[in-house]
Amino acid sequence: MITPLDIQSKQFKRSLMGYNTKEVDDYLDAINDNYEMLYRENIELKDKIGVLTDQIRQYNNLEETLKSTLVIAQSTADDVTSSARKKAELIIEDAELQAKNRIDEAKNEVRNIMKEYDYLKKEIFIFKTRYESFIKAQLISINEFYKDYENKNQSNEINLDEENMDESENLKEIDHLGA
Repeated sequence: MITPLDIQSKQFKRSLMGYNTKEVDDYLDAINDNYEMLYRENIELKDKIGVLTDQIRQYNNLEETLKSTLVIAQSTADDVTSSARKKAELIIEDAELQAKNRIDEAKNEVRNIMKEYDYLKKEIFIFKTRYESFIKAQLISINEFYKDYENKNQSNEINLDEENMDESENLKEIDHLGA
């Protein structure tokens, strides 16, 4: 590539019927100025391109980092979600197991209470039957005692009546004897 310095230092050979040197020098000076300006602008643009390329590289690195971070975050979120689901399932299973155990315990307690209730009903029935039997036996004993008492009273009354009759007959006989 030709630099502005190359254009400025370029020397042409002179010939007898050649160009007007002043015009050629003026024209070369104008080209040199324009080329120098373009050359500087080109260097500045290359520097800017370099800076922008570095920034793009940094942004690309940042983008890659963000992508990998998002992938890791998504993976972590999936792991946390999965772990939370498993933990929730375990908690639910544990709660269901505890509920089943409590229900079983309650059912067993109800069975035991029902057994005790049936036992108490039988005991009450046995007590009632025994008490009724006892009362009936006592009534029978009282009735028998009363019958015995009545029979003895009737016998005593008969004996008394007989004794009274015997005494009256004896008195009558005594009266017949001459009294």
